Amino acid sequence: MAFSCWMRSRKCDSLGAKKIFRNRVQPNFSNYKRGPRKPSAKQSILANWRGIDLAPVEIAKAKSSRAAGDIMPRILSDLRIDRRQSESEILKVWNHLIDPNIVAHAKPTGINKGTLFVTVDSSVWLDEIVRYRRRDILQRLQTSFGRDLIARISFRVG
Repeated sequence: MAFSCWMRSRKCDSLGAKKIFRNRVQPNFSNYKRGPRKPSAKQSILANWRGIDLAPVEIAKAKSSRAAGDIMPRILSDLRIDRRQSESEILKVWNHLIDPNIVAHAKPTGINKGTLFVTVDSSVWLDEIVRYRRRDILQRLQTSFGRDLIARISFRVG
């Protein structure tokens, strides 16, 4: 009796599993090519003439070559050339736009997420700039570069 109960449960499990697999969505393989591609007449003639089939090597080399115009924008964006160019322009404009007394004691050191970081040589000048001249400097830089590039300024002693 115990054996028959085990068989019945086994049959029930196997039937349940069949139901599950029947209702499962089957992938559509009709779009996939089966096996390696058949060589064209040109490829088979070249393979016979050479004594070796170089079609896979030629395909691999053909896929790796790309036009320089397609690659350069991605490379420049990865190197952040436009960002570095704007940082160098900020340094040039800083020297001409800001008061020479401030330029002698403060230098822009970088920009990150809209914040321009400026290093000041002493705490006295830091206090002077932060208290009295911060808004004027920020306004001048924002009119030159726009509010999206320079949103705020952070001064540090260094």
